Amino acid sequence: MDATDGISTPSRKIGIAVAVAALLVTVYSLISLLTAGPQVYGPQDTVISVAPGERFSIELEDNPSTGYRWAVSSPSPDPQVLKPAGSHYEANEPVVAGSGGTRYLEFQAVRAGRTELALRHCFQCGTERAESDGGEQLAFRITVTD
Repeated sequence: MDATDGISTPSRKIGIAVAVAALLVTVYSLISLLTAGPQVYGPQDTVISVAPGERFSIELEDNPSTGYRWAVSSPSPDPQVLKPAGSHYEANEPVVAGSGGTRYLEFQAVRAGRTELALRHCFQCGTERAESDGGEQLAFRITVTD
């Protein structure tokens, strides 16, 4: 025993080991939370529930070489509840001219509420040559809860 504090050296070493282990578990948990990407939903996930500030993606098969692309269609979701947060595309491997991939449409929940999100797979969307009918359509019910 050390005469200055009344704790034996073996007890002190055990205490330090437990504290270090607890610290490591905490750091690992924080890193896991920070590096986890947004939740990803597919076309079959038509009812989505998220928290305010949470980001999520909708994963869709896509092939930009066809002239078709995914777009948010009318009516637009309530901007007080949900806002677009970008998109990105990942080509299938091996990457070959004309092959498809996956499009991730990203959204961020703004505040508590409920809104509808309509997506359309349209030919040359947003251009003068855009076709108004045809193409796949998807509908999602988004609920943002506190």
